[in-house]
Amino acid sequence: MTGMEEYHNSNEGSFNSEEAESIVKECIENVVGGDDYSQSQVNKWTAGIVERCLTQLVKQGKPYKYIVTCAVMQKTGAGLHTANSCYWDTAMDG
Repeated sequence: MTGMEEYHNSNEGSFNSEEAESIVKECIENVVGGDDYSQSQVNKWTAGIVERCLTQLVKQGKPYKYIVTCAVMQKTGAGLHTANSCYWDTAMDG
């Protein structure tokens, strides 16, 4: 078996969406917690959420590139705040 066949036949490298969802929910809870919407906190929250999510996903050691996007919006229909973060292996992915 070649290295690629071995990789494709292994569940070790398969993406687990439930695990990723759990990581993201935990990161949001750790950053925002039960706090009410606060416009002055939104930039800090979005940056914290994307960085924490990215860090925790990369710690899983899976051979994936990650793009994390966060949008925080007040339930009253007011403004929308977003943040993005990406990770890839520059040695392998260019």
